[in-house]
Amino acid sequence: MSSVGTPDPNSSWLSDEELAETRRRLPLLYVEAVPVRVDGLGRVIEVGTLVRGNSGEITRTLVSGRVMFGETLRDALFRHLEKDLGPMAFPLLPASPTPFMVAEYFPWPGDSQFTDPRQHAVSMAYVVPVTGTCEPRQDALELTWLSPAAAVSDDVTADMEGGRGALLRAALASVGVLP
Repeated sequence: MSSVGTPDPNSSWLSDEELAETRRRLPLLYVEAVPVRVDGLGRVIEVGTLVRGNSGEITRTLVSGRVMFGETLRDALFRHLEKDLGPMAFPLLPASPTPFMVAEYFPWPGDSQFTDPRQHAVSMAYVVPVTGTCEPRQDALELTWLSPAAAVSDDVTADMEGGRGALLRAALASVGVLP
């Protein structure tokens, strides 16, 4: 049993029907993470992208997920990193929960560079170094580590869904890898 204000991590939080109704009426809060490997000086040397199968297509994406009621951003970020990258990824969460970007996803194109056909969502986006072994879980087929230049190439970003290629470029610019 969880304490008051703490979500039960074993619950589904909302039923599928409740989630669909909520998505029709309210923007939802998400966290997104760009997993990176850094050298001894803290410079990004590799960027991780998740490869997924969506409706018969192979796409690339980033670590992402909803923030549950009563959950801190830090806890949500850790939960989704562990869920997508595995328990041995050993993410180094930022000391401050200040994101490099706040991205707003709309279910229609035009109001933002970010789209999500399911909903209107607001996402807090972070660059998170990981030091351990990543074994993608859930619906990810694999995690691909790329150099920063390769990660933002047109070939890679064209495979990213919902405008996440732009988010990836902004992430690397925020840590000084891109101009």
